[in-house]
Parts: sequence; structure tokens; C-alpha cells
Amino acid sequence: MSLSATPADAASGIPAAAVSQSAAGALDWDAIDALLDQDTDNRLSHWRDILNACSESLQQQFLNNGPVEQLVEDRARLVDRLIVRSWEAFAGRRETAMALVAVGGYGRGELHPGSDIDLLLLSKSSARRSGDTIAAFLAFLWDLGLEVGHSTRSVSECKEASKHDLTVVTTLMESRLLCGPEKLFAKMTAAIAPPKIWPSRTFFEAKFKEQQARHARYDDTAYNLEPNIKGSPGGLRDIQMIGWVTRRHFGTENLSSLVEEGFLTDAQLRVLREGRKFLWRIRFALHMLTGRREDRLLFDHQMRIAEMFGYEDAAYTLAVEQLMQRYYRTVMDISRVNEMLLQLFQEAILLNPDAVPESLNDDFEVKNGFLQISRTDVFTDNPSAMLEMFLLLQQHPELKGVSANTIALVRRNLHLIDDEFRMNPRNHRLFLQIMAAPQGVTHELRRMNAYGVLGQYIPNFGRIVGRMQYDLFHAYTVDAHTLFVVSNLRRFALSRFDHEYPTCSEIMQSLDNPMIAYLAGLFHDIAKGQGGDHSELGAVSAEAFCLEHGMSVYDSKLVAWLVQHHLTLSTTAQKKDINDPDVIHEFAVLVGDQLHLDYLYLLTVADVRGTNPKLWNDWKAQLFEETYKLTKRALRQGFESPIEKDQLLAERIEKTLALLNLNDEQTEFMQKVWHRFGDDYLLSCRPDEIAWHTRLILRDEDNDGKTLVEIVNQPEVSGTTVLIYAPQEQYTFSIATAVIDEFGLSLADARIIPLDNNCSLSIYTVHEQDGQEISEDARREKLCARLSKAVRDDVDSTTLVTRKAPRQVRMFSTPATVNFYTDHARCRTVMEIVTSDQPGLAAKISRVLRRHDHHIRMAKLVTVGERAEDVFYITDNQTQPLSEAQQDALREALVKAIDGQQDDQQAGH
Repeated sequence: MSLSATPADAASGIPAAAVSQSAAGALDWDAIDALLDQDTDNRLSHWRDILNACSESLQQQFLNNGPVEQLVEDRARLVDRLIVRSWEAFAGRRETAMALVAVGGYGRGELHPGSDIDLLLLSKSSARRSGDTIAAFLAFLWDLGLEVGHSTRSVSECKEASKHDLTVVTTLMESRLLCGPEKLFAKMTAAIAPPKIWPSRTFFEAKFKEQQARHARYDDTAYNLEPNIKGSPGGLRDIQMIGWVTRRHFGTENLSSLVEEGFLTDAQLRVLREGRKFLWRIRFALHMLTGRREDRLLFDHQMRIAEMFGYEDAAYTLAVEQLMQRYYRTVMDISRVNEMLLQLFQEAILLNPDAVPESLNDDFEVKNGFLQISRTDVFTDNPSAMLEMFLLLQQHPELKGVSANTIALVRRNLHLIDDEFRMNPRNHRLFLQIMAAPQGVTHELRRMNAYGVLGQYIPNFGRIVGRMQYDLFHAYTVDAHTLFVVSNLRRFALSRFDHEYPTCSEIMQSLDNPMIAYLAGLFHDIAKGQGGDHSELGAVSAEAFCLEHGMSVYDSKLVAWLVQHHLTLSTTAQKKDINDPDVIHEFAVLVGDQLHLDYLYLLTVADVRGTNPKLWNDWKAQLFEETYKLTKRALRQGFESPIEKDQLLAERIEKTLALLNLNDEQTEFMQKVWHRFGDDYLLSCRPDEIAWHTRLILRDEDNDGKTLVEIVNQPEVSGTTVLIYAPQEQYTFSIATAVIDEFGLSLADARIIPLDNNCSLSIYTVHEQDGQEISEDARREKLCARLSKAVRDDVDSTTLVTRKAPRQVRMFSTPATVNFYTDHARCRTVMEIVTSDQPGLAAKISRVLRRHDHHIRMAKLVTVGERAEDVFYITDNQTQPLSEAQQDALREALVKAIDGQQDDQQAGH
């Protein structure tokens, strides 16, 4: 595969074969030393050629699956030779006043292609430093291609800096002498050693807080779409954290010593070593691909690394998804070992090892605030204790957690959670008690997942652990998302969170059995990756699980129904015209009764909120709540006597008049105006919107045929409302959407209402990128002015959008698909377009519609990560639905325009 330029790709007078052993391809150190010894007129160029040849050899070994541990060691060994030779050339072999010391990762002898190279120039005293020599030495290294960071300190300065800076002492702890006085180096290491500064207790406390703060920067989850393989939870820093504490407390850098001390098992040591090996391979590949230090596993690199590592697309899983699932499972394992080991360190360093345990029952006791088993054979004698443990944690919220030794025993005995265990009625009762507990439900489910118990007890859940979906919509792995959904549902049930979503909280707290919602949340995505419809397959699994656990047939079928239809309310609200009584009636018939609606509404809000926090906003919250309330009303009305159109129209006018303080003459005038605007207008707008429009019309009664643009933030609307009143022939949708797009705003909803005076009223709901309304007056005024001018001048909308799609979005390509169906009741065609999200998309679609003389009546624009799933309600120029021939022609033109097979000039104005 083609790699981006790196130092190794530069033209070199020395081939990689000259520095490699012919058989295995490993570096030939005798050959390298011989090349370094050669006399040459241009040492810099010659040594740079050696560096490039060696770098190329290391990369070839990597691509041939060479052991990455050897590669990072050899890279450090190569840099050692170049730095020491350079130092001797500038400072002389007899320099005894200074020691050259490798620190940090370089001090550990671990260098990836783009790793930092940190040096300490250690002097006997601050007075004895040759500034010119050091400057020339460092400049030579940079010219050579080694980006070196350095500090120059005496022993006393190292000690003083270490006292006040945890980072400095950590870096110096990992020091390694390259050349110079050994006694001077030994003096420095002794000066920063405990207990003189940073005794192990203080060091551990500070490092533990540092790790907590670092994890918080990554939202305390390793399950980010583009993780940082070094700093994220479960990343390389977590392994290094273990090494630092080991070195400080035990005086050794060898993790094997932790097995001897009883802190690690052989299996846990393998987890750390294999995990580090896998993360090192990813990091080495990242540095190769980018030609620099890069620790972020961005979308740009994930597919290329999956290909490099030999992953291939399978029936239901992409190669990149397989790579990332292995990554997420690896970091979960590392996180688990990190947690257990740091807890053991905490018990050994901070807590009283001789504390007397307090018994909870025959199997469990509490020591130093941690729950532990009372004897080592508890789980083998009573496997159910592996579930009981989580119930006890719920019942005793004062506990700090589970002791590390008990966690290790849980992991060792997971095989006991087998089919017999899963069929045991006692375990069924324990699991349902955990799900129905008044507190700690989400916390213990996450702990069960971390310890591997949840995936073992529910095998289908085990299959989604670490499973990612390669898109921008799902911000988390399937298991992490699932537990976020359950967490959101739990927040609805707890009164201290009532302020977040009052309606959801009120509904949840009125339900007799909230556990039904939690189980639906736990199972709603459990069948992802199995092929077929995950909602249908998950419903089957959910119903079987509930029945096996002794739940009633009704409750079991209710959970299964929720899993099967967990996407329906969201789809109805975001893609259908909820102002259409027929749409609400159809949805109400599907729901059937108020209880099903309540549960489905709660699950929908919790699900969408837990999918991607960047995509959830007040507009969606309002849209879902409005759909819920309209459906609730339809259910009260009854299926035999659904709400009629005339009834809705009368109610809209009555509520609007109640908001307006009109005299008789104004009321009569507005009744005529509303009649002229038509029923679709009154059905499409809320009473507060109609009242606002009415005030505008009364203010400018003589505005017929002129252009009017108004932009306001309405209390009743989550977002900013843009209103455009203009002649129909101006086809303002294309222009308006282009201007809105260029301003960096998101368009959520559009309604275009033709009026009988040859004008149209267009109403748009827009948001800033963070989902909020346009709060700045100046920005609204600027948008209004730009829209007014563009609409008035009827500008070419192709010139309005100049911004590019974000980097992440450009990584994905979704071919355009266009589907139609006819809404006979409203005399219109519904067109759904699914394609890659891109700047100016709505304007591009609008231009094609205009060229075909079709008209947009309403648009529902939904962005699903990198994908746009937009629905347009359109008619022909006779306000009739499109014929099949018109649909075919329009589909062909749209696909060509969207996928770039026809340029903007051909697409028309």
C-alpha cells in the first residue's frame, strides 16, 4: 500500500539492504557501525542517509509483521548511536563534566518512528556548561532529522525541579545514561529517589489524581469514535502508570516482579503485555502513515490500518469494525487490570492491610470500605454469588467498590456462568432484583460489563461488547451506547433530575414497572451485527429472556414490542408530517394504548440522547414531545372517531384569536386572509406562529408582491425561526437554504406554503452547530440582511455556498438513493433522499426540482452522522402528485447532481 512521505522515504544514498541482515531483515548493527565509522566530507548528509536507510528497514520489517517490541527497541538503539556519536564529535570523548541522559519514553528505550526524543544534559554544576557546544550539538541533531527536546540541569536543579513538578520527577525516574560520568548519573537518580522527595504514598496519590483527570478529558470512556491510543482510558498511559508506581514503590521497572509480589497473576501480566503490543502496532502504523508523532486513531487512518493489519470485510462486519472491536476490547481489558492493580496498590500503600474485615453475610465481607469474598472458594461453591455481589453493592452505597482480589476471582470463574447458571431461578431473581433496585442500576450494570459478567450472563450482549459502527452517528460502541440508554432512563426515574426533562420524568415516575423500560433499553440494540433487522431479532431475544426470568406474558411482550419499534417514534417525528391528522392516527393505531406510548416515548428520548450527545438538541426534544402529545390526544379521541380536519382548523383559529387582541374589523380582515392562505397553512402552523404572521400582515397590509424576511427566536420554538414572504416564481427555498448553509447553520425544518396571491410563505427552523438558537442580535440581523438581498435579487444559489464539509464527514461516501411514495390524501408526493451530508445539499436538490418545475411544500431535514436523510413533500406545477415518469426522471437527475456526475452549470439555476 502507498504510505505518506516520511523521513525514510527521502532520497538516500544508502539502501535499506545495506543496514539489514539478509535473512530476517533486522538491523545489522555491525554494518551500521561500519558506515558510521566511514570518513566522509559531509558527515551530516552521510549520517542522515544512514538514519533514513535504517528507518526504511524498520518500516519494511513492520509491514512484514516483525515484532513491534524489537522495532521500538531498535529505533531507540539506533538513535542512541547517532546521539552519542554526535556528542563525542562536538564535546569530545574526554568530556567528564556532563552526562548525556535519555529521559521519558526514550529513557525507557522505546521509540516509535515519530516519538519524542527527550534528553537531559546533566552537569556537575550550573556554572560548568558550554553553551556554544551544546547549541551546535543540538542543531546538528535537528539537521540530522532527530527532533530532540532537551533540558540542561545540575543534580541540585534536577532535585529542586522534581520537588515541585510531578511530571519532571516522572520523566527523570525513566532516565538512562547514554554517555558521561556514571557517578554523576547515579548521584542524580539518588537525589530524586524516595523517601527524599515524592515518597511512594504521596507519589501514588498524585499519580492517581492525574490519571483521573486525564480520563475525564476523554469523558471517562475508551469508547470514543476517534480514540487517543496513548491518553484515553485503557491506553498506553494506563500501562505506563502501573510501571511508574511499581518503580516508585518497589524500586523496579519490571512488571514481572508484580507477579512475584502477588499483585498480578500471570494471566493479567499477559493482558498488559499483549495489550501494549497491540497498541504499539497501531501507534507504529500511525507514525508511518502520517510521518509524524500521532496518537489519535482518526477515521482517516482506521481503514488504512485495518487493511495494513490484514483485516477483510465479512458478511456483517467491515474490516475497520473488526479492527476497532479488537481495539475497544483490548483497552477494556487494560482498564480492568489497571483498576485492579491500582486498587491493590491503594490497599498496600494507603490503607491499613491489617484492618479487620466486617462480615456482611456468609460469603461477603467489607475491608477498608471494599466488598470482598470471605474465602477464596466462594464462587466455586456458590456461583450465584457473582450476581449477588452487585446486588450487595446496590444495597450498600457507602462501599467504595470491590476489592481487587475479588475482581480477579470473578474473572477467573466467569466460566461458571454457563447454561445451567443462566437457567437457575435464583439467578433470574437476583438479576431482576438488580434491574429493579431503587439505586445503582446503571452503575452496577456498567461494573458487570467491565468485569465480564453481563456479557457472560447474556451471551448476545457479549457479542456487542466493543462493537463499533463505522459512522459519525454512533459516538460509542454498541455496549457503551446501550448502558448510556439505560442510564438516561434511570435519570427520568430519579426526582433529582426532574429539571432535565420534566415530561419524561413525570411519565417515568408514574409507571408501575419502570424495569420494563430498563430491559427494553438493555435489549434494543442487542442484535446488531447479526444480520437482518436488529429490531426484529432483538425483540425475539428480549421476549425469550423475559419469559425465562419469570416475567408475565404481557410484560414480556411489551418489552419485545418496545425493542421491535424503538425507532418508530423517532422516524415519525423527524421524517413525517406530524401536523397531518392521518399521520398521527396511523401512529396511534400502531401504538395501541397510552401505556405503550409512554414507554416508547421514554425509550426514544433515552436512545437518541445516548447515541451521540452532539446530535441531541432542544429541537429534537420538542419534536418528540409534540409527537407524544399529539398521539396521546389521538388515543383519547379513540380510533373510531379520529380527529377531523375541520375540528383541527376550528381549534387553531380559536387558539390564535385568543393570543391576539384584535378589534372586530381586524378579526374580519384576518379571517379573510386565513381563508385565502388555505387550510394547509392553518394545519402546518401552530397558533403562536399564526399569531406572529398575523401581526406581520397587519403591520404591512400593502405588502402583496413584495419580499419580506423576518428572523426571530420564539419561546415556543427550540431554535431560530426564519420567515420569508415572496413571490412564488422566485423559488426562495434554494436561495434560503444556501445562505443558511453558508452561515454554518443547521436547517431542521422547512415549510413552504403557497398562497392564492401568487406569493409563498416559507418558514424555516435553524440552529447553530451546537443545536442552540442564534442568540446574537447582530448575527440574526446579518443573516436577515443577506437573505433579503439574495431573495430580492434572485441570485444564483450555486455561488452562495463556499464552505467545505468537515474532515470527518469527508471520510465517508454514501451514494445517493431517492425513493418516492404518493400521499393521495394531501395530493402530494413524498420524496426521501439518503446521501452523504455536504454543504449546499438542500440548495442543490432544490435547483434540480426547480429545473423540473416541481415545488417543495415541506421539508424535514435529518442529519444522521455523516449521512443526510432528507424528506421532501413535493407537487408538480399543477399542485398534483408526481407521475411515475416524473419520479423516474427526477430520481435520475438528482442522483447525477448529488453524486457530482453533473456540474452546477448543467444543474441549472
